[in-house]
Amino acid sequence: MTSLPSRDKAVIWHPFTQMQTAPLPIPIVRGEGAMLYAEDGRTYIDAISSWWVNLHGHAHPYIAEKVSEQLRTLEHVIFADFTHRPAVELAERLLPILPSNQAKVFYSDNGSTAVEVALKMAFQYWHNTGQPRTKVIALEDAYHGDTFGAMAVGGRNAFTAPFVPFLFDVEYIPAPVAGREDEVLAKLDALLDENVAALIVEPLVQGSGGMVMYEPAILDELFRRVRTVGALVIADEVMTGFGRTGRLFASHYLTEKPDLMALSKGLTGGTMALGVTTCTGAIYEAFLSESKFKTLFHGHSFTANPLACTAALASLDLTLSPETAASMERIAARHAAFAAQIAGNPVVRNVRQRGTILAFDIHTGEQTSYFNSIRDTAYSFLRERGVLMRPLGNVLYILPPYCITDEQLNEVYERVIELLEMLEKSLVVKNE
Repeated sequence: MTSLPSRDKAVIWHPFTQMQTAPLPIPIVRGEGAMLYAEDGRTYIDAISSWWVNLHGHAHPYIAEKVSEQLRTLEHVIFADFTHRPAVELAERLLPILPSNQAKVFYSDNGSTAVEVALKMAFQYWHNTGQPRTKVIALEDAYHGDTFGAMAVGGRNAFTAPFVPFLFDVEYIPAPVAGREDEVLAKLDALLDENVAALIVEPLVQGSGGMVMYEPAILDELFRRVRTVGALVIADEVMTGFGRTGRLFASHYLTEKPDLMALSKGLTGGTMALGVTTCTGAIYEAFLSESKFKTLFHGHSFTANPLACTAALASLDLTLSPETAASMERIAARHAAFAAQIAGNPVVRNVRQRGTILAFDIHTGEQTSYFNSIRDTAYSFLRERGVLMRPLGNVLYILPPYCITDEQLNEVYERVIELLEMLEKSLVVKNE
């Protein structure tokens, strides 16, 4: 009988994968908690929450039961002219835990489309108010998704190179990391004028850009300066939301509040796809009119899918529980201790942490890059030892589900130490 990986290779095109050179994929047959179980009997600790979506562990029984109940009641209904309880209840529960100026919820399918909606709301807000603006300011090396609007406000790099002729122009400022604050503010000031529609940021942590971290105070200052020309602020909390940064949302570290927010990933606890864009009352009101031409003409076939909304409600129950809060604090404390342990390692640079996200650079003489060759070495080394990590080039990070045990965290840390020891020996040999 043909193996599942071989059958996969015959018919499937995988994301972010060079299919000609990639090894056969690993067939996973079951998940439980922080563990993934492969067809061949091997197990893997999911140390990156399966692309940052899984908050509470795989196949969580509470979420599964709630979705099962909903599946027997209503699986889907068109969301134009109709509504249903899970969508209403989710919006009612989300808005009170977001920054206090957020007033309305718009549903979509994933993080990229949540960003698309935010951009369209921002542009059309200015159009509807009779003062169209076209300039967007974003951070260098940002990642906001892979649809065209989201690509346009992301960093220009190898991922977007084939599409640059089709992307709208964006002005970029550097990420405001420690030591660059004055430079960033000066560049922002030079860009500010009455044509700025919006500033979009991943607050406090740029995920795919290499887990770049910066402080709340400088982000507050960026927001304040952008608002001197009346521009809107979009917070892309697709990755940073639902506790990842140590607070429920990264925006809760700020004094200044975003005008629009994009949420996804952990929204459903990783159970299924769902996106949310929220906005202030003033933005919503700019679309209210006797004229249908001021309507937000955006929607998806599966907008506000009842199953996805139910999964999000169940995940929210777990996220807001005292047990999960304690787990977040536990993971953050364990990360801090491990960060101190590896900080002096000769192949480690720039150890950084925000909440349950721990990251560091591996320094082997090559330039920091997503295409750094250390990526494949580190990925294979850890995978062969039962730890799923997916380095961003030479940036390693640990972003586990909140249910991960201390024993599992210890296993992850120990395997990382083994990797560093191997790399250190290789570097010594190379230098000799």
